[in-house]
Amino acid sequence: MFDPADFSTDTEFRKLLQRSEAVDLTTAALELARDAYPGLDFDETHRWIQDRAEELSSPIARTKSDREALHLLSECIAEKHGIFGDQAAYQSADSSFLPQVIETKRGLPISLSVLYMAVASRIGLDLVGIGAPMHFLTCCDSAEGLLYVDAFHRGRILTESECLDWLSELTGQPHNLLQSSLKPVRPRQIITRMLNNLKALYLNGDDWESAWWVQRRLTALQPADYAQRRDLGIIGTKANHPVEALKMIESCLKTCPEDERESLTAVREEALQKLSKWN
Repeated sequence: MFDPADFSTDTEFRKLLQRSEAVDLTTAALELARDAYPGLDFDETHRWIQDRAEELSSPIARTKSDREALHLLSECIAEKHGIFGDQAAYQSADSSFLPQVIETKRGLPISLSVLYMAVASRIGLDLVGIGAPMHFLTCCDSAEGLLYVDAFHRGRILTESECLDWLSELTGQPHNLLQSSLKPVRPRQIITRMLNNLKALYLNGDDWESAWWVQRRLTALQPADYAQRRDLGIIGTKANHPVEALKMIESCLKTCPEDERESLTAVREEALQKLSKWN
């Protein structure tokens, strides 16, 4: 479906498509932001991250535990620089884009966590992403056990037990089901989750063109996923990309569940009507 040239300027996203493990997550996240902000200067965000690392280097060198180091990291980002989350962040696409998170000082759990991980990696602190349900976290395997950092709530630090208690209250799920979700996730999974957040937001606001760019990436990451290919066809039609959309819809009609055939056929007719206006 996609020509490699479609993402020719996205070096890290191309690595994700190739299932490489050597991905710069910060740059991959910035590539998503560039879809919304063409011409985005990545260097500004990288410099901000490096400045925070330099700001923390001396204090971190004097710490006696990972918990103390994590506290300094949270204090720097959330308190000194005022970057954390709030409910309004869930209504703004900018809350997913690192440059805008830094500028507005508000972000989603996952974008804030990416920022924490970026700074942590430059000060020698091993912080990994945790794809917990409903709320992304980061985790440090410390001498006192696993410590979880909730970047959304001003970088609060939780033990594994405290984290499970809180997630159980948040999701309504028992500890034994939540335990399996508290595992490190790879850059590919993180970027996919960020894209799904953007997709939901754009669709909720009927912003079909923005959703189209997001869905192209999701389909490229999961080309065998019927639901992603179907959504690409539907969104492409709504976003006035009937040529690309029609190919995908016709492909999906060959294998779609019977209960989706009528609605997909209607989308196909819509795409054909839009295409005819071009000719």
